[in-house]
Amino acid sequence: SNEKPGQTLQATALVHEAYLRLVGKENDANWDNRGHFFAAAAEAMRRILVNRARDKGRVKRGGDLKRIDFESIEIATDALDDDLLALDEALQNLATENPECAKVVELRFFAGLSIAETASALGKSDSSVKRHLAYARAWLFDSLRVDA
Repeated sequence: SNEKPGQTLQATALVHEAYLRLVGKENDANWDNRGHFFAAAAEAMRRILVNRARDKGRVKRGGDLKRIDFESIEIATDALDDDLLALDEALQNLATENPECAKVVELRFFAGLSIAETASALGKSDSSVKRHLAYARAWLFDSLRVDA
């Protein structure tokens, strides 16, 4: 839902693709609980979005060509793709330092869960999730600001 308008991959299509990856023929996943399922779903959606952002930059798929919105005839920027790749790299770094905070960000940003849903999925209190989210935001902001 956080993708910019005009994307060919809509939220529903993202959920469907993630579902197919989670329950496909070659994947016999059994989830321990609801939190485990949401963590797997968030990771699947993250991988789909990151792979899609990487693919858009490849020569095979247009490389540096810019998309043109047919109705408004304005050149669409691809800043979101670059932002997504930078966020993914920063999240990987955060996961090595503080895996709990990285998991909270994945569930909130990629799976779109609320604070209460994230707390329930992780088996933590709302205040713990808010604390982890505040730390992760500050950490990611600092990390992304330094890289820019």
